[in-house]
Amino acid sequence: MQGTTLLRIAAVSAITILLTLPLRQASAEEAKLHFVNTKVSDRIYVLRGEGGFTGGNVALSVGEDGVAMIDNGISSVLEMLRAETRKITDQPIDYLINTHVHGDHTGNNFAYGSDGTRIISHENLRTALVKQGVETESGKQPTPKASLPVLTFSDRMTIHINGDQAKIIHFAHAHTDGDAIVHFAEDNVIHTGDIMFNKVFPYIDESNGGSLRGAIKALKVIHEMSNEETKIIPGHGPLAAKADIQRTIDMMEDSLSLVQALVDDGKSDEEILAANPLSKYQEYHWGFITTEKMTKQAISAARTPADKAKTHSHSH
Repeated sequence: MQGTTLLRIAAVSAITILLTLPLRQASAEEAKLHFVNTKVSDRIYVLRGEGGFTGGNVALSVGEDGVAMIDNGISSVLEMLRAETRKITDQPIDYLINTHVHGDHTGNNFAYGSDGTRIISHENLRTALVKQGVETESGKQPTPKASLPVLTFSDRMTIHINGDQAKIIHFAHAHTDGDAIVHFAEDNVIHTGDIMFNKVFPYIDESNGGSLRGAIKALKVIHEMSNEETKIIPGHGPLAAKADIQRTIDMMEDSLSLVQALVDDGKSDEEILAANPLSKYQEYHWGFITTEKMTKQAISAARTPADKAKTHSHSH
């Protein structure tokens, strides 16, 4: 009897393992690096990486006039990005808008530019790409022509596509000195590029002309442009709403204020870091911008006179 019972238990266990094996394999597959696309309006899709780092959030405008892509991730995910795009449309990419210069947003410029896609950016972004070149096994080389924007602007430009106006608007000295957002007026969607990081600390690239105060000012303008129904596609993080912009502004302003008080009190950088003034925002900590790195960014801003932190305003 005991032997029969043991055999039955063994058989049931074996069946359970066989039945759950496909589920386990599926879970492992889901954990691998991949894109997930979400339709945010009749014509706009957002493609976000999951299971690892694919770069910044990618957006697509798809319709009878063609396809416009915003940002394009890191170079190693090109085929993955193309495969996810084909799930949405088999049309070629007509326009590619770069929101700023960083490689996690421009990593596939060469591939798309070589296919004949017209790349668009602020003029400072193109200048930076030309100046910085590209790293290769044989050292730094000039940026290939196919990687460079062919259409540039100084303040703003508009693409009339798929029944909407894609308004590309420059904000100076925010995340970098070549930032642009893309506002789809009819669809009520805004891609902010890295001016907004949703639910994580932002990165301020001072070496490329960025400033914390400028990023805050830009976010305030984007907040004014939005309403309760606006879909916000941040550079990094999940899809956002107007309330998320305000929450981000509040965190950034308070972070700067907390650090500014210590700077004004004569504290050294080391003393400020030891005090950990941003501990209340630990939930925003992530691998690239830790709480300590955010504190250092706030210290830099606090020690820079406000009148030297050049910003740029717009009327909409």
